[in-house]
Amino acid sequence: MPVYNKLVRDLIPQVIKSTGKECRTRILDEEEYKKELVIKLKEESEEYFSAQGPKESLEELADMLEIIRALATVHGATWEQLEVLRQKKAETRGGFQERVYLIDVDDNA
Repeated sequence: MPVYNKLVRDLIPQVIKSTGKECRTRILDEEEYKKELVIKLKEESEEYFSAQGPKESLEELADMLEIIRALATVHGATWEQLEVLRQKKAETRGGFQERVYLIDVDDNA
C-alpha cells in the first residue's frame, strides 16, 4: 500500500474512491496546513521546472495559483487583496513584461 502523507486537492479522495480503491485521510490543523501548503508550493514549482512543453507548464502554473490562493487566505487576505498588492508593486516597480535583465550597479556613481 503506497503511503503519501501529503496535502492533496479536496476532491482527490472521491476520485480515488471512484476507481474502487480505499484511502485514509485526516484534516490538518491550521499550523500543519500552512506548513503543507509551503511544501506543496515547492513541489509544484519543481514540477513546473521539469515540465515538458507549454501545456504541462501551464498545468503546473495553475496548480501553483491554487496553492497561492490558499496561502493568501492563510495569511489573512483574499485573492482580490493579493491582486491589489500585486498591482501596487507593478505600478511602483513595474512588472516583468519588458524583459529587463540587471547586469550590475555602480555604487560609486
